[in-house]
Amino acid sequence: MLQGKQTWWFDKKPVIIGSATVVGPDEGDGPLASDFDLVHPELDMQQKSWEKAERLLLEQASDFALKHARVNKQQLQFYVGGDLMNQIISNSFAARTIGAPYLGVFGACSTSMESLAIASLIVNSGSGEYVLAGTCSHNCTAEKQFRYPTEYGSQKPPTAQYTVTGAGAAVLAAEGVGPVVTSATIGKIVDLGIKDPFNMGAAMAPAAVDTIQAHFNDTGREPKDYDLIVTGDLASVGHEIAKDLLTRDGVPMEDTVFKDCGLMVYDVGRQKVQAGGSGCGCSAVVTYGHLLKRMRQGEFKRILVVATGALLSPLSYQQGESIPCIAHAVSIESQH
Repeated sequence: MLQGKQTWWFDKKPVIIGSATVVGPDEGDGPLASDFDLVHPELDMQQKSWEKAERLLLEQASDFALKHARVNKQQLQFYVGGDLMNQIISNSFAARTIGAPYLGVFGACSTSMESLAIASLIVNSGSGEYVLAGTCSHNCTAEKQFRYPTEYGSQKPPTAQYTVTGAGAAVLAAEGVGPVVTSATIGKIVDLGIKDPFNMGAAMAPAAVDTIQAHFNDTGREPKDYDLIVTGDLASVGHEIAKDLLTRDGVPMEDTVFKDCGLMVYDVGRQKVQAGGSGCGCSAVVTYGHLLKRMRQGEFKRILVVATGALLSPLSYQQGESIPCIAHAVSIESQH
């Protein structure tokens, strides 16, 4: 199953038999609004705390994904998920509701593809028949934990990004109808010494480039083999850096469509989101909502989703540490 140095090749091709997304008001005001299962008109979602609202997002996305897959909670063998909160509490509490055996993972904003890769590995190895993968983020919980509460109204530089309020979930199965997962390239830590938490795109871009190149080296594929290659949440600053680095290294990204989820989920010119979207929910809602819908409609036959994550904490930042970053890539293909 291991191909090259860091890529899992899934010969059984686990099927995404159901996926779903639930988002907040800003995402519902963006260009992908029609691709989400549910849009909440308010950030609090009638919950007593931002954290409870984030948990609700994931519980609802999981319920929708299971409904689309025509699988009930009792049929699930495992749930794999994580988020940005300390001790990944949003997922742990949602897993309590879901009731399936639970593997909590943390890859910061790369968690969407990390959880999908692990869920696919479980299904491909025969260790589970139905496995749920999910992740979430909420703008206000992330602001409160990593920066300042929303109510504080702190100003941010243009390089800063706007945490997506949303959750995405997918049900993997050994058989069924839907897009299939064919490979996963597990990233390495890349840290070029950037310490500015308001410039995550610049910090994460080298990790995305490293994983993209590793994927091509391991699989023998090239950019032209994909209809779309999309990074997780590099936004306007990081995406341009990634393009420059890939051009410098002679990777012909002009042979494919190269986009970023952080630039797709919002209308960056109209909405006040600084450089674009970020957060665990960013690549999750774009992939499990917009991209898989387009695949089912026949627009894409093969895509590569490269979710990126900045593995800092408030404590590491306060102690002056640089920002270790990672990216995980998953290739998803149409069955036909």
